Amino acid sequence: MATDLSLANSYAHSLSLSLMVPVTVFRSDVGYAVVTSDEFEGDPASVVTEFDPYEA
Repeated sequence: MATDLSLANSYAHSLSLSLMVPVTVFRSDVGYAVVTSDEFEGDPASVVTEFDPYEA
């Protein structure tokens, strides 16, 4: 978990490019978290950003 959104976004972007899969940054009760998009099962309203390595 990260409490800084810019840190979470940076990690998510790097993870997306490393794994070559889309990742989702979402807000939880304790901060921001990053998971692969296919594993995200939370509330769509909690999604902050999505990174897709195949989009320009």
